[in-house]
Amino acid sequence: MNIELWIIITVAAAFLQNVRSMLQKRLTQRLSVNGATYVRFLYALPIAWIYLAALASRQDLPLPNSEFLLYCLGGGVGQILATACLVGSFAQRNFAVGTALSKTEVVQAAIFGLLVLGDPVGWRVMMGIAVSLVGVLLLSNRVRLQDIFQADRSVLLGLASGAAFAVAIVSFRGASLALPSGDYLIRAALTLAVAVSLQSLIMGAYLGRFETGELRRVVRAWRPASLVGLTGMLASAGWLTAVTLESAALVRAVGQVELLFTFAASIWFFGERVGWREAVGVALVVIGIWVLL
Repeated sequence: MNIELWIIITVAAAFLQNVRSMLQKRLTQRLSVNGATYVRFLYALPIAWIYLAALASRQDLPLPNSEFLLYCLGGGVGQILATACLVGSFAQRNFAVGTALSKTEVVQAAIFGLLVLGDPVGWRVMMGIAVSLVGVLLLSNRVRLQDIFQADRSVLLGLASGAAFAVAIVSFRGASLALPSGDYLIRAALTLAVAVSLQSLIMGAYLGRFETGELRRVVRAWRPASLVGLTGMLASAGWLTAVTLESAALVRAVGQVELLFTFAASIWFFGERVGWREAVGVALVVIGIWVLL
């Protein structure tokens, strides 16, 4: 039953993340890249604590320990650095390479999960990850193999982004598992609330120090930013709940279904054409997820 549950939660989280990304993209017209990133943490913060309080009203709140706090800090900082590296790879004028290589997060999450938490990685899991990763590369804005070898800085930043995302998701799983008590819902909720609090403090301090006036613009954009915060919090709650139930590598591999949502939206809402490359990419992502499950 747990396996079926984490799959449902993961697909829901991927869909909500897709919605959050579309809403967040619009904010870049009013805010800097870091400001638009910050709203996902700041405006999710009160909702995350309300969600935790609702769960805590029905059961005892787990007592955080030092291991939990260290994992939360590692996950929070990893997520911020991952976003920075991804944005940095875009600045190198090779959006496709940066995006594609950031998707190696799934493979790197499998490695980090094994090394840090001892999560097993069988041949079937790795085969499913490999097949779906090829599909992701085909769907990632027509990235070509020669581009990967020619764009040195984009390659490094893209791989660094994938590594940081992997560290983040594995750390969040480690934080949930480090709590001494509670069911999977309240473990994930407490991890989310603490992580988002740390991220809001860290990024808020950065913006206040290096981007004068951006915090005021973030506050003024509260109407659209609130939607980003809500959908972002729901997506994050889904991801953290799923990784509390299952390994980070499996969750993020299945979570690549987000690309299918993006692909479908590009066809239905924007009328974009579908070539053989995209069709094969979709098929491989689906086959890879099927092998995993």
